[in-house]
Amino acid sequence: MTTAPPAPGAPATQIPELTPAASPAPPRARRAGWRVRFAVLSLIWGFSFLLIKVGTEAYAPLQVTLGRLVFGTLLLAGALAVRRDRLPRGARVWAHLTVAAFLLNAVPFTLFAYAELTIPSTLAGICNATSPLWGMALSLVALSEDRPTRRRVAGLGLGFLGVLTVLGVWEGFSGLDVRGTALALLASLCYPVGWIYVRRTLAGVDASHLSVMTGQLLLATVQLALVTPLFTSVPTTFPLGPLLAVVALGALGTGLALLLQYGLVTEVGPTIAQMVTYLIPVIATAAGVALLGEPLTWSTPVGAVVVLVGAALAQSRARPARTGGPQS
Repeated sequence: MTTAPPAPGAPATQIPELTPAASPAPPRARRAGWRVRFAVLSLIWGFSFLLIKVGTEAYAPLQVTLGRLVFGTLLLAGALAVRRDRLPRGARVWAHLTVAAFLLNAVPFTLFAYAELTIPSTLAGICNATSPLWGMALSLVALSEDRPTRRRVAGLGLGFLGVLTVLGVWEGFSGLDVRGTALALLASLCYPVGWIYVRRTLAGVDASHLSVMTGQLLLATVQLALVTPLFTSVPTTFPLGPLLAVVALGALGTGLALLLQYGLVTEVGPTIAQMVTYLIPVIATAAGVALLGEPLTWSTPVGAVVVLVGAALAQSRARPARTGGPQS
């Protein structure tokens, strides 16, 4: 088994991919089909921030996150049963999955829900796009195989310049909700921290990716189920719109999205699959402005473009130099 990096920063991803080291090339018809699934995945994750916003209009952030995890886990558990697969085995594996669930699901999902109490879904989506930048900065320190290059360092600098543009640094962050924005940025930081942990502890797990995903979401659900009653009370009403938003966020934005992403990783590789990351803030911004009437200033789209260009550069790798004659 090999570990492929998840799409950085995606709100419903960040679970380690366990795929065969090699697989035969897919038929042409199947190759065409991945583009449709890629587009669907982009839309699902792009709309996730809007769904969080709608859900928090009626339910506490912890309740939104718990509902998201419950419905996502149910969908994956159903897929696991259909494929007649089973959950991972071993106390060590479950111990590491507990930490991964905390870092990659329970904490960032909750932080984004709390952040969207006070910031627009558009800003939350753009903050999520900084995850590759945090990941690059951390991997240069924590992962020995990642070496800094001028291009990647330039990408980091450019990306964080884009963040400052989005936040309006020249205006002294006027009108910016510092707490909500900080929570969203902290959520995006959780993903690469969790991913590095997973690479160090679960890279060689002898289990299918579906098994690992289901186990991780199950543990995150248990974590939220233990915490949520301590800080919230049972809702007295269940408005249909926010309730459907939470169901969609879990079943589609978490469960189905994970199945789609890892199918793409298996079929076309992690490099293409993680490109969905760069479409998420675009869709999140369009959805927030068009459907929620959220304000949009010039600095938001311009800064978002700078962030995405910086993230792309930070993730780029130099091509290996040729050391011999022509290769056949």
